[in-house]
This record gives sequence, C-alpha cells and structure tokens, in this order.
Amino acid sequence: METRLKVKYDESVKKALREKFNYKNVNEIPKIIKIVLNAGVGEAIKDKKILDTVMENMAIISGQKPRLNKAKKSIANFKLRDGMLVGCSVILRRQKMWEFLDRFISIASPRIKDFKGFDPNKFDGRGNYNFGIREQFIFPEINIDKVQFIHGMNLTIATTAKTDEEGKALLHELGFPFKRDRR
Repeated sequence: METRLKVKYDESVKKALREKFNYKNVNEIPKIIKIVLNAGVGEAIKDKKILDTVMENMAIISGQKPRLNKAKKSIANFKLRDGMLVGCSVILRRQKMWEFLDRFISIASPRIKDFKGFDPNKFDGRGNYNFGIREQFIFPEINIDKVQFIHGMNLTIATTAKTDEEGKALLHELGFPFKRDRR
C-alpha cells in the first residue's frame, strides 16, 4: 500500500514540476532517493550507555536498526581515538522513506517549539536538502517519560534534482514547511 505522500507525488507533484520546468522526458522529473538520519554523540566517549539510548531512539523513529559510526582519526584534545564509536545513522529508502517524510511533515515538524519553518537556503548545490533538529521529542513515537538524554540529529533529503531550485520546488510541492519570505 502506498503512502499519502507517494500518491500525492505521483498524481500532482510530478505534473506540477513538469509544467514548471518544461521537462521533455518523464525521467527528468526530480524525485526523492533517500533520507539519511545521522546522530553524532560526542558524550559516548565517556559513557557507552548514551550511544545505546540514542540508537534505541533512532530505531523507534525510523523503524529500522541504525548503523554505528566510528571515528575516522584520533583527536587528542577530545580524548578521541581512531575507531571509537561516536554516533549512528539510518538510511531510509522506498516505502519507509515516504512514511517517515509524511510523518515528519504532518506530525513532527509542527511539534517543534517556536517553529516558523525550515531555512530554504540549506541546499547543497545539487538539489539535496540538509537540516538539523535539536530534540528527539518532536516525534510522537518517543516516550518523554523514559528519555534520559536529549539529543538532536541531522537529516538529509537526497533528490535527483540537478539544481537547488528544482529540489526546493520538489519539496515545496510535497508540502515541506519552508520559511516564508517577508517581502
């Protein structure tokens, strides 16, 4: 069964993007490839249980087991050694990706404190959008009473768009909450 957002993409977003950018081929229309959730936990150097908590939260939020990230090089000032566990990440694709994005747009982002929209200037030059959230509480799956450690995460929405303008138009048509211009 397809999610609401995937159906919306297939029925209206593709058509709107094709008219706006005058694509000749259907395969030129930008689409979302994957969503990457990444949480770096520097405190994991001192206490290994913190990383387990973050991994558990990421698994609840994403619906799949996170992968552990190791330090690539040693940094003496941070008491960090090469190969130490410093975070975790999840890559969502296909059905889980659409489900997560739908939940994020419609449920999680309105729960952000003093939310006025995401910065539309966080594109990387190739149509991919990067942004961070400060607390895991915005996801309704997380039980606030059981949380021992507040952590944020970085999210990357990877698209097939060739320019930032195309990527922004894709996310805007899907209903992604960008900040409005004050002009």
